[in-house]
Amino acid sequence: MFDVELDVRKLACPLPILRAKKALAGMSAGQVLKVVATDGGAPRDFADFCSKTGNDLLSSTEQGGEFVILLRRRA
Repeated sequence: MFDVELDVRKLACPLPILRAKKALAGMSAGQVLKVVATDGGAPRDFADFCSKTGNDLLSSTEQGGEFVILLRRRA
């Protein structure tokens, strides 16, 4: 379950992170952002992003060459 979906397929680092940061800024605390990415570094990049920003990385999975990442906006 998620509140906002962000499609960053075919975008390379750092664009997926920058777009996610912008999306999270417009969300309320506790809301969930679903990110769909194709950049192979996305799982690692989003894990680092969350550890530095205090947002929660809920899950990171791969489905058919696409990465589905769920983030919860920090309080």
